[in-house]
Amino acid sequence: MPGTPSPRAWWAQRPPAAGAAVMATGILSVGLHLTGYEVLSRILLAVAAVTWLALAADFVARLLRDRPRWMAEAGTPAALTAVAATTVLGTRLSALDRQLLAEALLAPAALLWPLLIASVVSHWRRSMPGGVFLSCVATQGLALLGATLAEAERSAWLAHAALVLFWLGLVLYALALTRFDFRQVWEGAGDHWVAGGALAISALAGSRLIVADSPALYLWNTDDRGVLRAVTAALLVLAVCWYVVLLAAEVARPRLRHDMRRWATVFPMGMTAAALLSAATALDASWIEGPGEALLWIAVAAWLGLAAGAAGAALTAWNTVGRPRRPDRPRDGGAP
Repeated sequence: MPGTPSPRAWWAQRPPAAGAAVMATGILSVGLHLTGYEVLSRILLAVAAVTWLALAADFVARLLRDRPRWMAEAGTPAALTAVAATTVLGTRLSALDRQLLAEALLAPAALLWPLLIASVVSHWRRSMPGGVFLSCVATQGLALLGATLAEAERSAWLAHAALVLFWLGLVLYALALTRFDFRQVWEGAGDHWVAGGALAISALAGSRLIVADSPALYLWNTDDRGVLRAVTAALLVLAVCWYVVLLAAEVARPRLRHDMRRWATVFPMGMTAAALLSAATALDASWIEGPGEALLWIAVAAWLGLAAGAAGAALTAWNTVGRPRRPDRPRDGGAP
């Protein structure tokens, strides 16, 4: 019917960065699980899972039906949210002892990762927004899920593969930093927070690699474990420093207009909290649990505010998509 909003047309306007919503929701579910708020954690897990299924179906549909658009979007940093979102969701499912489901998510993420990384990095340029750090986030997401499954399944090869990805993620972060436009800290629309979030997920992956070790596996010797602990602690400090700088910039120059890229703000906020909570155990530093939980609730509040804004924006878009434009009224009073 003419003028009736079409669900397909409305959904087609979704940008590739929408995967950051799953990342943000999934990592908050992880953080709430770590702090014992299991009911809230599972509610957010359900939201993340449903959203992920919708995005995954759309991802496949575009690949099969609209290959040119799929290829164009595959060259953008936002495409890597597909890998990152999948690994965050898998990490939370592993914590529920759903190892088969977590492995089922690891497989496509691992297969998709090299294709997207090659495409995205080949399109890098100078003075890029914060999305450039998604190359590190996606890589560390694989390391995080690999380390989590290695601990659950007592798999040494998976832990060593995760360690390789951990170091590769740090290299990608260093390279991305040379392409990042630091003016985005002051001017960015939300995805500039990934500059800190990438370090936070690196610290979380490092802490999971430390915890994955056991006398039965003996993954790391004393020197290896010492290096992992030192690097993880350094990453955690840097992530918190980024958090402070980015938050100060937001307070000094508020950017309150709703933007889909704001999900890439909530994700680093939640990831920093989860990294602190996880590192409290891995680094034997229980004193950072308090700050970690405080940052978690700040991230939850930001998620609620953004979810409300996203719902309002979606309703507005739903009501306008497919509505015919009103013809301009002739100025001479003649017939249109």
